[in-house]
Amino acid sequence: MKYAVIKKEDLNKWVEHLKKTARLYAPKKKENQFIFRPIKDVNEITLKYIPTILPPKKYYYPQKEKLFRFKIKPFKTAKAIKAFEEYILFAVHTCDIAGIQCMDVIFREGPEDPNYLNRKDKMTIIGIECLEYCDKYANCTSMGNHVPRGGYDLMMVDLGEKFILHINSEKGERLVHGLAYIKEADEKDMLNLERVREAKKKVFKEEFNASLIKVYETFDKHFASKVWQDVGRRCVACGNCTNVCPTCYCFDVMDEMELSLNQGMRYRIWNSCQMDDFAKVAGGEDFRKGRDGRQRHRYYRKFKYPVDKFNRYFCTGCGRCTRTCMAQISLVETVNSLLAEEGELR
Repeated sequence: MKYAVIKKEDLNKWVEHLKKTARLYAPKKKENQFIFRPIKDVNEITLKYIPTILPPKKYYYPQKEKLFRFKIKPFKTAKAIKAFEEYILFAVHTCDIAGIQCMDVIFREGPEDPNYLNRKDKMTIIGIECLEYCDKYANCTSMGNHVPRGGYDLMMVDLGEKFILHINSEKGERLVHGLAYIKEADEKDMLNLERVREAKKKVFKEEFNASLIKVYETFDKHFASKVWQDVGRRCVACGNCTNVCPTCYCFDVMDEMELSLNQGMRYRIWNSCQMDDFAKVAGGEDFRKGRDGRQRHRYYRKFKYPVDKFNRYFCTGCGRCTRTCMAQISLVETVNSLLAEEGELR
């Protein structure tokens, strides 16, 4: 069956079933924010939430990841992790699923990244479609990520008394197969889904003042824009924007030696293009000395460079960078400022 339905009263029963099949990660409240965490009690799960502090990226691309153990004399290396466990990401927003799709593009490009791919192969994604804005910071509509665009195994949509489930893979099929409380969707359910989607169109509006194609063209022309100087003056180089982004993938590699200095562990850790020393090379040369140049680079890595290389925008519209910025730099405001400058030049 392509679509199925589950009554809300049976949802906790289903989640308990999911916990038995694999390790379950889901959103839960933490003070006035939300985080993805392993779930022990199904009552911890919250389905209505603003994007979590960190995206679920931390589970398929960890902040600090063991690569391999090594020994110098005699020289020897060994994998740090021999096997990855099966796990489920539950109630993932469509913007974060878009982030996973972006990461797939990066880590599947040759040479492929085995750690990422092995983790991804063990992952099952159950999404939930937003029917209203998370908050004022999101720009998911302009990015086209306010609606499901693939990349998931199951997608949940709230129909009131029920959730309708779009089954999008064999993994998703296995998670609902044989459960008496999950039924195949009938014609009435499909009409309700259509009704919900039509109502949603009145809620979500374009956040950018022009189409994405126009945004791309504007980035193509405004590398030397005064907008970057303004953003650079305000930026405090904290790196929050890149740390919370679901599509930032820069990393550094470091060796941690034991006291014997004969053996140790090699790690990779998240890195940020917003750090002062990120673009420094041998001899002390720095290709992006100023914060204006570093901020501009971040924006171009979302709206220009990946479009040229992969035909895909790497901003998902989640709003995390704006939400977490200590200098209150708004992504939507910056893009619209560039668009306004383009209009003034015409």
